[in-house]
Amino acid sequence: MIESLQNEQVKYVVSLQRRKAREEAHLFVVEGWRFVEEAVRRNAPLKKVFVCPERETSEWQFLHKRLCERSIPFEEVDKRVFRKMSATEEPQGILAVVRQTTYTWADLQINKNSVLLILDSIQDPGNLGTILRTALASGVRYVCLTSGTVDLYNPKVLRSTMGAIFSLVLLPDQQPEDILNFCRDQGVNIFMGDIQGSSVYTTKLSNGPLALVVGNEGNGPSPSFRRADVQCVTIPMSQDVESLNVAIATGILLYEVVRQRSSL
Repeated sequence: MIESLQNEQVKYVVSLQRRKAREEAHLFVVEGWRFVEEAVRRNAPLKKVFVCPERETSEWQFLHKRLCERSIPFEEVDKRVFRKMSATEEPQGILAVVRQTTYTWADLQINKNSVLLILDSIQDPGNLGTILRTALASGVRYVCLTSGTVDLYNPKVLRSTMGAIFSLVLLPDQQPEDILNFCRDQGVNIFMGDIQGSSVYTTKLSNGPLALVVGNEGNGPSPSFRRADVQCVTIPMSQDVESLNVAIATGILLYEVVRQRSSL
């Protein structure tokens, strides 16, 4: 059991709470029983698990067995040390160090049913995490994030994904022009959520591969996406409501795609 705050492993995990260290090591940290269980269940590339015996729950027996089956190392730490390692105010007693998975455009296998979600300069970590979870639930597998978007491995983003991050093909730090060129080369129809545009409920979204662009909370998508071959769609609103939270709006747009395609 690790009992020293000066232990090198402890210092290393603490360093991974900073973006620069995460980027250099290509690692990130997830916390909580449910989150670590999701990581194991979804076969995430876990490097090591740390657990506090004083906080063990009934889930540990299941996780312990799965970790042994997959030869994933784990180590016990005392309560004081675990609090030092954790990025949460009330640590649950388990965290895992996970390898970042790097994807390229070649990993996006586009077919007639593909839906590609493009996130442009989303700033709020909670919004980004919620969007990723909603995307997975609606059947999306591929997500591109422009370079202005909040860090994908920010602890608040990770918590909000509730494990969805382990089942998505994610391409962060992409330039709008590269995204648009990929869509054009693959014959992907591009739609963009905007306050101006055709009603999403009357726009045909059922033909062929589709890309949906959603943008920054305050400014919407950047001018780079305002092209002739990008069709703007909007969510009709009543009672003088001008806009919706970007995560909620994205969910409505994605599930309208699901609705139209499931009715074929």
